[in-house]
Amino acid sequence: MEKLIVRPTRITPLIYFDTVRGLLELRGKSSPENAIQFYNSLFNELERFGAQSKQNLVANFKLEYFNTSSSKCIFDILKKVNQVRLNGRRIAINWYYEEDDEDMLEAGEDYADLLGADFNFIETEFS
Repeated sequence: MEKLIVRPTRITPLIYFDTVRGLLELRGKSSPENAIQFYNSLFNELERFGAQSKQNLVANFKLEYFNTSSSKCIFDILKKVNQVRLNGRRIAINWYYEEDDEDMLEAGEDYADLLGADFNFIETEFS
């Protein structure tokens, strides 16, 4: 699969994963009723990408909100992204947060600490 695109809804984020370009983006709000089921196709594609691709990876997380079950899934996604680095390729994890959203910034810092990975923290305005 070259691209995985899941269109956003009011409770689920855009998922855009282009394996040819090595670009992953999650953008929007994440509070699906069953987060594991929602993110399952991305888990599978990231696992395949990590094992088979020689491409570097840029991962952009532009989340406005996520619930508790999504938080665990986002951490699992980040672990799979980090595995690409552990397999010898370069990664960039860009964590976007709104200026006054200390909770989102802290969530990204917590994920970075737990993974032992470098994140680029980017203050932005969501539209």
